[in-house]
Amino acid sequence: MAEGDPIRISVDTAVFRRELTEAERLSRGFGRALGDALEGGVVKGRSLTDVLRSLGTRLSSLALSAALKPVETALGGLFGSLSKGLLGGVTPFAKGGVLGAPAVLSSGGAGLALAGEAGPEAVLPLSRGADGRLGVASSGGAHAPVTINIATSDVESFRRSEAQVSAALARAVARGRRGL
Repeated sequence: MAEGDPIRISVDTAVFRRELTEAERLSRGFGRALGDALEGGVVKGRSLTDVLRSLGTRLSSLALSAALKPVETALGGLFGSLSKGLLGGVTPFAKGGVLGAPAVLSSGGAGLALAGEAGPEAVLPLSRGADGRLGVASSGGAHAPVTINIATSDVESFRRSEAQVSAALARAVARGRRGL
């Protein structure tokens, strides 16, 4: 920057304007309170004590209202965030799912539990088996039918490859049981 160049200053005045508007509102309230008190003394014939008492009460009310405004705003924001977090962020896991970020959950009557704190965690629905035990149900069954079609030119070539087909079938069934 060369000497004599203008200096540009940018200032965000939104907060100042908001405070100025609030000060104007309070001053109008003070003016109304003072005007009402004086009107009560002059027009309605109230005593000076009643006028001052009325003015003091009104001014105390204005001051209390102004003092509690930030607290009211903060509590409103807190309850808004809390209700949004509790009501707006509910994700059902009836069919299972993945917790990608830490979450606080109920641990079945024993208090609270933290899940997902060390990385993604799965939520699996449980069901009771025929024996009454609670566990993870698998989809599909252990008794799924397997069909194999073998095409050979003659019976003798089929007999020669029977051991290879049996071994391949055994490997396929073992992989299916492991879920691969």
